[in-house]
Amino acid sequence: PQWAARATAFSAKVRDVMEVLAELEVQVPARLHPLPARVAYHDACHLQHAQGVRSAPREVLRAIPELTISEIPESAVCCGSAGIYNLVQPGPARELGDRKAQHILKTGAEAIVSSNPGCLLQISNALERAGHPLPVLHLAQIVDASQRGVTLDHLSIR
Repeated sequence: PQWAARATAFSAKVRDVMEVLAELEVQVPARLHPLPARVAYHDACHLQHAQGVRSAPREVLRAIPELTISEIPESAVCCGSAGIYNLVQPGPARELGDRKAQHILKTGAEAIVSSNPGCLLQISNALERAGHPLPVLHLAQIVDASQRGVTLDHLSIR
């Protein structure tokens, strides 16, 4: 109780970088080059469930010319990483990751984009197990690539 007011004030100031970029309309201050690719965007649980951030990352991605965003079926379902969940519950976490990988593969995406490194590692491992490894990229890498005019081939962290 003694820290409640300070915690609330601090929480009100915390935002995801994509919220800021969407608000600033990333395409205005930066010249975005076309990035001809189809990517599947994965909503990280901390953003979609805890912070309620779902539209800002998509707005930023939609600002990139020639980038196609594929929605992943069951996008609200966790990939299985969930902080340390994959360490304390490896079996169920693996099942969730494999389920997410199968849904991603249905999109026909050339790469996976998320804003959570844990999700990217979990999804990358699941796609490898499925025999279909794909590049996994942080959302900031996609924005940077478009600003610099480089292709996805230069970004892969598989």
